[in-house]
Amino acid sequence: MNNNANTKKELSPKQREELFRALKDRFEKNMSRHKGFEWAKVQARLEVNAKKLWSLNEMERTGGEPDVVGHDKKTGEYIFFDCSAESPKGRTSFCYDREGLESRKEFKPKNTAMDIAAAMGIELLTEEQYFELQKLGDFDTKTSSWIATPADIRKLGGALYCDRRYGRVFVGHNGAQSYYSARAFRGSLRV
Repeated sequence: MNNNANTKKELSPKQREELFRALKDRFEKNMSRHKGFEWAKVQARLEVNAKKLWSLNEMERTGGEPDVVGHDKKTGEYIFFDCSAESPKGRTSFCYDREGLESRKEFKPKNTAMDIAAAMGIELLTEEQYFELQKLGDFDTKTSSWIATPADIRKLGGALYCDRRYGRVFVGHNGAQSYYSARAFRGSLRV
């Protein structure tokens, strides 16, 4: 995948071809994540959503390995989650949000999970979505992922993350200003 961010948020024909190939290969190798779904229908939906295609490419480019995990029958949208075995490598070492970043006195990270997700056009997984993801496989056995934090927790200065250890999924907390080389974030996108 091309590592240059495209300011127009459009993919070149070559980028589109590479992305479709990667998504189709992943879709076909992981049918248990989307039983009964047809790639042709997913691709047709993607082809008419250039902006969402750009967001999927950003998920792919940063190591998220996006894959279809659901379908909203009311809207017709397919739901993609980052399905990389470990938290996406291209999104590590960010604190949770801008307020957390600004509260740090020194050793500030380059950016925040919330800002990067917004720039990519995706949303952080919620706690419920993270648990749904973990039903599809064992994710984050060596890393952890920031998740969307409820306002009441965030208001008190905290932020939530999840991981899988000892065969269980855990929800933990840190100050929103903290960051780690083994923590990134997982995103979701509806197309």
